[in-house]
Amino acid sequence: MLHIEHIGIAVKNMEVSQKLFTTLLNTSAYKDELVASEGVHTLFFRTGETKVELLAATNPESPIAKFIEKKGEGIHHIAFAVKDIRAEMQRLVAEGYVLLNTEPKKGADNKLICFLHPKNTNGVLIELCQDNPDSN
Repeated sequence: MLHIEHIGIAVKNMEVSQKLFTTLLNTSAYKDELVASEGVHTLFFRTGETKVELLAATNPESPIAKFIEKKGEGIHHIAFAVKDIRAEMQRLVAEGYVLLNTEPKKGADNKLICFLHPKNTNGVLIELCQDNPDSN
């Protein structure tokens, strides 16, 4: 793993949360994106070398809607940048970790992503992120 790529925060109301984080971080969001396949609206802020991703559900069946229903707003995941997502997935499976998806999928911010099951990671949802080479 290279570094923390971003911290994902589940929010109920994107407009209210955008104002909150714009003030808190003293910067505007640099990216606003819908990921229809995941039922999520994302906003990215940069603070130093780290990013903060706000995640709001776009439908009541999305993973974010279910997360907020169960746990409320708050930290949803920590994402780590990796050089080769497939190799990292293979390494972690060999170490006994359970992946939530067996193949990398397209995520927000031009990334290939994979999540590790939180039962193996002290209850923290971990995301692996690699810049998507096929998007250029």
